[in-house]
Amino acid sequence: QVHLVESGGGSAQPGGSLRLSCTASGRYAMGWYRQSPGREREFVASITYKGANKYHGAAVRGRFAISRDTGTTAYLQMNRLKPEDSGIYYCAADTVNARLERPEYWGQGTQVTVSS
Repeated sequence: QVHLVESGGGSAQPGGSLRLSCTASGRYAMGWYRQSPGREREFVASITYKGANKYHGAAVRGRFAISRDTGTTAYLQMNRLKPEDSGIYYCAADTVNARLERPEYWGQGTQVTVSS
């Protein structure tokens, strides 16, 4: 059984920053999706298991950056936050697909709220 443990998130003002972390119980391609009320779950970013390739969704490109350490933890640095970035952020992982088009595994989700 794969476990994904998320941390970080919380509240920030528009223009501020937050960082999410996700630790897996093994080495996988990892990333995040997000979902807010009334909207479909949206791809945010992903990274290959060695960190060589990174993918960011159009809505966050240039503001968010995914990275990972040499082990099993991925990070999502979120800068220049906007109110529309608010939602539940779900860590996801997959053994094969680095773009996380249909992730095999999901974390429990963490709330991000951007508001003045």
